[in-house]
Amino acid sequence: MEKVTIIGTGCAGLTAAVYTARAQLEPVVYTGKMPGGLLTTTSIVENYPGFPEGIDGYELMIGMQKQAERFGARIEFGVVEAVDLTSNPIQLTVDGETVETQTLIIASGAGHRRLGFENETKLETKGVTYCATCDGALPMFRDQPLVVVGGGDTACEEATYLTRFASKVYLIHRRDTLRASKIMAQRTLDHPKIEPVWDSVVTDIKDVEKDEVTGVRLKNVKTGEGSDLDCAGVFIAIGHVPNTSIFKDSLKMTDSGYIIPEKGSHTSVPGVFVAGDCSDHVYRQAVTAAGMGCMAAIDCERYLAEIDS
Repeated sequence: MEKVTIIGTGCAGLTAAVYTARAQLEPVVYTGKMPGGLLTTTSIVENYPGFPEGIDGYELMIGMQKQAERFGARIEFGVVEAVDLTSNPIQLTVDGETVETQTLIIASGAGHRRLGFENETKLETKGVTYCATCDGALPMFRDQPLVVVGGGDTACEEATYLTRFASKVYLIHRRDTLRASKIMAQRTLDHPKIEPVWDSVVTDIKDVEKDEVTGVRLKNVKTGEGSDLDCAGVFIAIGHVPNTSIFKDSLKMTDSGYIIPEKGSHTSVPGVFVAGDCSDHVYRQAVTAAGMGCMAAIDCERYLAEIDS
């Protein structure tokens, strides 16, 4: 039986692994379907503390993994398919096999909600991105026209942030009013660099042949008319999907599927802790995920000390 099992190898999971391993709890960490998490899809991370020149997202996650392994964490390639949080010990089904654990740290992350067509995937990291805070300051986007897709608070925040670097920001929204809060919407629409494109959806992204984003293909949802818009980058801000479906009937969650922490990182089930993007729908940054991973590890260590005393 394991003392500590961690689901996820993003910033939250690997930070939790570093802390629990240093506490000699010998954690096992399951990678899930995306080892390293979303940061592995980011070409350069410029806002993680300690890297003044920035660092490749994949390199950052490999470094975190090696650090955790140095202290004794075991990284296992596997997908947790089902859980039984009512049993004692907790039971997990990992690639068809049963694993028992005293405690569980859920750091399963979240995935970007995508537009869903082929060129979006092919041009990811080549001008298609899902995080303005992460990528907006990259040289490829500076003094260039950029597109933001979405109409909520996140899309407005992304568009406003990008005005620091872009020559112009086009905000593409399928309706004729923004879904964002009134204050955020007004601030966005008042900005001289932001131009809304109403009643429109992106139907394709160009140009795969050039291996870089050169524009988008739009469709007006009211008239059906198509048009092209030149840009150097497409920032997709239509929401996230937390990777929490297997916990749907086991833990308290929001309607959107984010796990609700009750005290610190504790969940509604004793011995089960949560960290990172699977519970955070506000900040969603590497550094905040790492901080939450630290919290979960400390809470887990103290929980084990209490039940063993």
